[in-house]
Amino acid sequence: MPENPFVHLHCHTDYSLLDGACEIGQLMDTVVEQKMPAMAMTDHGNRFGAVKFYNTAKAKGVHPVIGCEVYVSQQGHKTRSDTDRYNHLVLLCETQEGYRNLINLVSTGFLEGFYYKPRIDKGLLAQYSKGLIGMSACPRGDGRVGDR
Repeated sequence: MPENPFVHLHCHTDYSLLDGACEIGQLMDTVVEQKMPAMAMTDHGNRFGAVKFYNTAKAKGVHPVIGCEVYVSQQGHKTRSDTDRYNHLVLLCETQEGYRNLINLVSTGFLEGFYYKPRIDKGLLAQYSKGLIGMSACPRGDGRVGDR
């Protein structure tokens, strides 16, 4: 293993609808080939591929990191407005509690916050943040995630 191994912490699979093209099996083959000890899956707004990703990574000897790139509404996840801006935020599970909290966030985004995209808000994030690691994501990220 390399002295300073690279671990990809923001990767979309083909479960990121219209955004990702990496088939999980092929992705894990590349991860093994590149000698990465771990890999994070952070599909947009969903965890549809989490079980397949986890099982495939474990079978290949790669530590799986489950995550999601969520959409954070600026006006509240239940707001239905064409003027509402949303930002991207990558959430990675650090613990089992974090995994359960990510399930709650993503599920709430689909069940209560769906308006074109499954959205959460900073209040929900504060309620379900324990055990999660947040990263600013991409240019659509919000550097002020800690503010409410």
